[in-house]
Amino acid sequence: MSFHAQKTLFNVTISDVKPVKKNRDIVIIYDGECGFCKECVKWVLTRITATAIPFQSADLSHYGLTYERCSKEVVVVINGKVSGGAGAVAKLLRASGYKKLATLLKLSGPLGRKGYSWVAANRDSAIIRLAHFLLRNLNRKT
Repeated sequence: MSFHAQKTLFNVTISDVKPVKKNRDIVIIYDGECGFCKECVKWVLTRITATAIPFQSADLSHYGLTYERCSKEVVVVINGKVSGGAGAVAKLLRASGYKKLATLLKLSGPLGRKGYSWVAANRDSAIIRLAHFLLRNLNRKT
């Protein structure tokens, strides 16, 4: 998906996208064995300064997290506050400067959470493989 498509769909302009201030402490804990997850993290890291740790090698107890939780959803710790799943994605979008998209995801409530859960449970589906392919190509261009 090109930026133009995002602009049309979500009415986002370049001036709307302002990255987070660098003084925030952001930690992303993700599935290091999931190709789609890794590409999503790469995309975020081109936009913000954060520490990204695969949950398989993270000291989860340091953040008060469990292996079970982290195996089911991405977790973001921002200044000590923990968010997971769709909420974590919304916070990363906001931190990356995509405030309108973050707000849309947050306001979608149960629908956004259900969508996130579906993606997490169907990483090997054709649609997620396509999204992974597109994101990988987008990351190569940045």
